[in-house]
Order: sequence, then structure tokens, then C-alpha cells
Amino acid sequence: QVQLVESGGGLVQAGGSLRLSCAASRRTFSSYAMGWFRQAPGKEREFVAAISWRGSTTHYADSVKGRFTISRDNAKNTVYLQMNTLKPEDTAVYYCAAYRTSGWSISSSTSTYDYWGQGTQVTVSS
Repeated sequence: QVQLVESGGGLVQAGGSLRLSCAASRRTFSSYAMGWFRQAPGKEREFVAAISWRGSTTHYADSVKGRFTISRDNAKNTVYLQMNTLKPEDTAVYYCAAYRTSGWSISSSTSTYDYWGQGTQVTVSS
């Protein structure tokens, strides 16, 4: 079992920045690929970014490419999402997620992930 706890959400003006953190409980955190997803009111949960277990491979949704950066610190059992140039359409609850992998894989599909955090609210005002 892996417990994930997100933090760092809040209210920010358009054009501003936030950094989300996701702390994992498991010592074998480095064996897990990690992802960030978001869900706006009335919409389905959507992929934002993913990172391989070693951190060497990343993937982003087109809507955030060039503005968001995913990274991880396996020594701290933490994954980050740096969000710059935020837009009102980025407003959502942001979730981190994990799945165990022995390879270099990353995934943009919600069904691949086995563990989810409780989410953190990000609100971007215009």
C-alpha cells in the first residue's frame, strides 16, 4: 500500500505560479511511476503530467506543456508539480497517483494507477 498526500494548492491570480507536492508513505517510492491528474467541476478527471520511477522520462498533456514541470526526489519520497503562467482553465482539484513498475514506463491513463491522493484545490482567478 502507498499513501499519497498532496499539498501546495491555493488561490492564485492568472499568470502566477504554484508548486504542488505529493508525499508518499512507502519506502520503495522509487519503484513507482508517478502522475498528476486534475478534475474540474462537472468534468472528467484528466491527465496532467507523469514521471518515470527514476525521473528520467516525463510526459505532459498538451494543455500544460511548457508551463508545468513534474519532478521527483526519491530520497524524500516526494513528487512535485511546478505550475507557471497559470490560467483560469487550470482551476481544478489536482491529484497525484502512483503505480508500481519495474521498467521505464509512464502512463497518462487513470486506469493504470493503483494509488491516489485525496487531492488539493487549485483556483486561478482572472
